[in-house]
Amino acid sequence: MQLTKDFNLHEFKCNDGTNVPANLMPNVKLLAENLQILRDEIGEPLRILSAYRTVAHNRKVGGRPNSLHIKAKAADLSCKSYTPRQLHAIIERLIAARKMKQGGLGLYAGFVHYDVRGEKARW
Repeated sequence: MQLTKDFNLHEFKCNDGTNVPANLMPNVKLLAENLQILRDEIGEPLRILSAYRTVAHNRKVGGRPNSLHIKAKAADLSCKSYTPRQLHAIIERLIAARKMKQGGLGLYAGFVHYDVRGEKARW
C-alpha cells in the first residue's frame, strides 16, 4: 500500500516481519507524510532502519517500554549522501520552518531517530 509518493507501507513494518496493525494506520501515515517532506527536501531515498515495532521486538532490541516505535509514530533513518549529523540538521531546520511536525529527534552514530509525538524532544 502506497502511503505517499515515495513511501510504501511495507517499509514501516516491524523488522520481525509483523505488519503495522490497522488501528495504527493513522500514525504511520502521519509519519510517512512527514518523512516525504524530508525526502523531497534532500532529493534522494531515505533508508528506514526501524519503524513500527511489536512490544516483543522492541524489548528484544532494547527499546524503551514507552517507545513511539510501538505506536508506529517513529522511524530510525539513514541516507546514502548525508551523515546522521547532516540529516539531523536538515530535519531540525524543516521542523523550525514548520514544514515537518514537531517531535522527537535523536542523533546516533549510524542513524537519526525522528518521531511525530507533537512536542519537542531532543537527544
